[in-house]
Amino acid sequence: MSVELADKATHKVHVSAPAGVVYALIADAVNWPLHFAPSIHVERLEFDGERERLRTWCFLDGRLKSWTSWRHLDPVKRRVEFRQELPAAPLSALGGTVSVTPLGPHTSELELLYDFSVTGGLPDDVAWAERATDGHGRIQLAGLKAVAERWTRLDELILTFEESVHVNGPAELVYDFLYRAGDWPQTVPHVTRAHLTEDVPGVQRMTMETLTEYGTHTTDSVRICFPHAERIVYKQTAAPTLLEAHTGEWSVVPDERGVTVTAQHTVVLREESIAAELGAHASLAQARRHVREALGRDCRVLLAHAKQHAESAVRML
Repeated sequence: MSVELADKATHKVHVSAPAGVVYALIADAVNWPLHFAPSIHVERLEFDGERERLRTWCFLDGRLKSWTSWRHLDPVKRRVEFRQELPAAPLSALGGTVSVTPLGPHTSELELLYDFSVTGGLPDDVAWAERATDGHGRIQLAGLKAVAERWTRLDELILTFEESVHVNGPAELVYDFLYRAGDWPQTVPHVTRAHLTEDVPGVQRMTMETLTEYGTHTTDSVRICFPHAERIVYKQTAAPTLLEAHTGEWSVVPDERGVTVTAQHTVVLREESIAAELGAHASLAQARRHVREALGRDCRVLLAHAKQHAESAVRML
């Protein structure tokens, strides 16, 4: 006979930002990986304007977990209700509410209430669930507070751009090249080392070393692969000093002449590192241009090799 243990908790934090700004950040779950270190990827599966269904990949107490959940968005009350549909084991249920209360034109209170249960009652499972949910809740609130309080600067700190190339070849060959990132050091000049593991099908952990004009950089990433959609999304869990966060997506879209391969990058600049990395007089605008050029250059090299890989294979057939 299994025993189900339940618990609930409340966390609050004051935020020096308008309540509307704070609520907008809560509602925009798809962009949470940009702002919360443990969050890797959020995929919106359904949305009708009020209710949405999400698939989330996230670190909980150091473990990479995935779950699906429903959220009900209420912008009038600035309140979001959530309930996990398929919780991450050993949790058997988790849900709650996040709400924002205005305290003034530029201050607000953010409150998280949640409840959870663990089936089985094993002491290690219960201890992990308590530690993971409490830690995750505190990290989320701290992250929301930190981001919201920079709300007047976010548009300047966040940079999104794309690079693309057309390939006269099948999508499967292009996706194969992108999926097998562990082989990139053999073909891509600026990638000097890549260690890739895939303990869970479709979820890759990768450490990659690249050569740049400023020396060698090592990055750690989690990559979520969608082979049927021929997409790979990723987040760097250890990014270069100039970046606070870096997320991206590789997509392969067929057309009548082959496929278009697109690489999308979104980064959050670490403003306090600009002087150390680019010089004492470097501006935020210069940092944006530098990051755009550096990432774009490396990205174009990877896209060129993906194109060569697919088109060479086609010519050999």
